[in-house]
Amino acid sequence: MGIFASLGEKFEQLYNNSRAKMSSFRTYFVGFLCSLFDFHELQLNSFVFQFFYYIILSVLGFLALKLSVLKATTIRLADLDLFFTAVSASTVSSMSTVEMELFSNTQLVIITALMLMGGEIFTSMLRLNFVGSNFTQKIKSIESRVHDNPSTSRNFPAKVESGLVVHPQLKDEKPNSIVEDGDKSLSGEHLRNCSIKLLGHVVIRYIFVIQILGAGLIFLYVSLVPSAKEVLKNKGIQMQIFSVFTAVSTFSNCGFVPTNENMKIFKKNSGLLLFLIPQVLLGNTLFAPALRCVIWVLGKTTKRVEYGYMLNNSREIGYNYLLPSVHSFVMAIVVLVLIVFEFLFFCSMEWNSEALYGLDGNEKFVASLFQVVNLRHTGESVFDLSIVTPAVLVVFIVMMYLPARTSFFAIEGHETDVKNGEGKTKQKRLMGHDTFSPLTFLVPFVIFICMTERDKLKEDPLNFNVLSIALEVISAYANVGLSTGYHCARQLKPDPFCKPVWYGFVGRWSAGGKLLLVIVMFLGKLRKFGK
Repeated sequence: MGIFASLGEKFEQLYNNSRAKMSSFRTYFVGFLCSLFDFHELQLNSFVFQFFYYIILSVLGFLALKLSVLKATTIRLADLDLFFTAVSASTVSSMSTVEMELFSNTQLVIITALMLMGGEIFTSMLRLNFVGSNFTQKIKSIESRVHDNPSTSRNFPAKVESGLVVHPQLKDEKPNSIVEDGDKSLSGEHLRNCSIKLLGHVVIRYIFVIQILGAGLIFLYVSLVPSAKEVLKNKGIQMQIFSVFTAVSTFSNCGFVPTNENMKIFKKNSGLLLFLIPQVLLGNTLFAPALRCVIWVLGKTTKRVEYGYMLNNSREIGYNYLLPSVHSFVMAIVVLVLIVFEFLFFCSMEWNSEALYGLDGNEKFVASLFQVVNLRHTGESVFDLSIVTPAVLVVFIVMMYLPARTSFFAIEGHETDVKNGEGKTKQKRLMGHDTFSPLTFLVPFVIFICMTERDKLKEDPLNFNVLSIALEVISAYANVGLSTGYHCARQLKPDPFCKPVWYGFVGRWSAGGKLLLVIVMFLGKLRKFGK
């Protein structure tokens, strides 16, 4: 019996030791997860997370496209083209190497899902809803205290688990201090966390309301207008698929359309183009101002204190698209000014050109407006860019290169960067990274692609030229999707077997050139981490 008692004691001791080690491991693991998903402080971890998110999304999209049912009349597409399409959809770039009408309804649904999950607003919504405000704020407070007092670092994991934190903004206040001008039952930190959670709900509803309304308006238009309905009927595209696909693509700023010709075949359908213009803007360049307006309206109608907190404490919320009122206003003005500039320049150069041939005055106006609105990010096109004058193409390249949140004003120029505490202004960081860094690797990519396509540059210079390649690279990096395409009629040595195609210029590149552009699309999607 003594032997069994001794063994029992040793087993109990071993169990207790193992349990203590597991508990310690769990606390450290919780601390690690907290730091891993702290998107505001640890930019490297955020980059890794989103990098693998888009890689996994693209690979799963490729497998889904490869294994899905094809159209009866469609030949099996090459794996590289399917992977390129999956990457293009998940990064919302809309660069194409195959004609869209080759995809079956099932594949169009898959591409729709990729565009939805790859959209910038959707991924920002995931961050708000699934990372969790408490998870992020606890680690921030602990890291701040550890930085101020290194002796507390050994208690870091335990503090994460126990939740003994004080928000940096409130470290000089009492733990249960009440927010003035707000709900007296909410403490400052609790109000902040509730506001972040509520903001996540607002963003997800914003996404789906805009897209549902957009799909409904598109479906209504193609149902009632014979010319648009006839186009879809002749191409065998279901109106429901077209409406949802186009709405998601437009709002996500991808630019794919189920028709081979993109929106060129609808350039006379001014009503449809006008329906799409607000979706383009609300899904990207005007999202920040629109979000602030939505929060203001909800605050006035519901009287909830969280909405007022969001508007007055946008920096504390930490959501990139929730900007101060002045910044939002300036951004909206800049967007409108750029649209007017692009519109006037484009019309002055192309009003009587071949690109707008066959349209009356009203149709030219709406089609030109639609083109310049799509220019910066969406990439839906109603004109053949290959016949547009080079000066216009240069302006297009510059506009695509500008970030979505360009303001041209040093709104934050006098504000110290709180994170590094070195007095380095955000305006200087913006100029340092956004202006020079991308060019340092975009130029080599243009050179490398020219090297992979050097034979075609010699044999087919009217299609393969440096300007067209540069536009394709900038368009891929900006995740826009505008392309000059490829035209058999421009061949210096006519090929009798050449057939007109409606996919992008990259569709005629070699495998090496396509893979280089895949890398550019990924870099463009993650370019925000260079700021």
